Amino acid sequence: MSKPTLLVLAAGMGSRYGGLKQMDPMGPNGETILDYSVFDAIRAGFGKVVFVIREDFAEAFKEGVGARFSDRIEIDYAFQKLDDLPTGFSVPDDREKPWGTAHAVRAARDVINEPFAVINADDFYGANAYQTAADFLNTLGNESTDYAIVGYYLKNTLSDHGGVNRGICTADSNGLLTNVEEVIDISRKENGTVSGTGLDQNEREVSEEDIVSMNFWCFSPAYFQQTEAHFSAFLAEHLNTPKSECYIPTVVDDFVDKGQATCKILPTTSNWFGVTYPDDKPLVVAAVSALIANGEYPSQLS
Repeated sequence: MSKPTLLVLAAGMGSRYGGLKQMDPMGPNGETILDYSVFDAIRAGFGKVVFVIREDFAEAFKEGVGARFSDRIEIDYAFQKLDDLPTGFSVPDDREKPWGTAHAVRAARDVINEPFAVINADDFYGANAYQTAADFLNTLGNESTDYAIVGYYLKNTLSDHGGVNRGICTADSNGLLTNVEEVIDISRKENGTVSGTGLDQNEREVSEEDIVSMNFWCFSPAYFQQTEAHFSAFLAEHLNTPKSECYIPTVVDDFVDKGQATCKILPTTSNWFGVTYPDDKPLVVAAVSALIANGEYPSQLS
């Protein structure tokens, strides 16, 4: 059986943070978030890493990022191209950005032939998350439509420096995803409760034990075939909306609603850390130092 692949969505890197943020040091010896992601993937048993990037910075990425890992694990690349569309569709003149995370995953359809996990390049997911994903993917056949999402306890994704937006997952009695509810500006209040604002604009209390999505998905290669019909339907409706995007959760929700796939929630005990803006960096650096002090990572990655 082939080892699973890790698909890293890196095409949008730098747009908000200012530069190649995946190369910004977070560890004590200059390690980046991607260094820790690949380290965790290797020790969890992944056999290949595929980076989805833009063609315009391909050489810089391969030399500055990909080369860091080429002696440790098989590396491949896929390009998210604005004009990479299903037959019958062409790019409108006023379209500038690619078509979202579902489009980014689709870009890797010709370089992945085994079960795979999908992550964001700029998120720190933690060792247990990768092991949880690998254990699931190792049971998944190439034609299976039993997918999964690695879910985080809300308490492990909160910030001490402001509210966060999270998709709160609901599962049925079999642990299968039935709904993802977007709640914004979630924070812990002075009285210890946790609350945020629902899409109905009303404040609602949430549990810190709720499971939330941080865009860590597990699929088989069958996903690529399935998503063509969904993406074509999306384009048929939104092609001429300049900023419309097709997102992974929307695709999965559609599959589940139509009975075309299931999505198991895989809870992880890992903490999640994200770097969206420059001010986030000191928080992640401190968190990584704490993980090293607790023995979860060596001080020098190998």
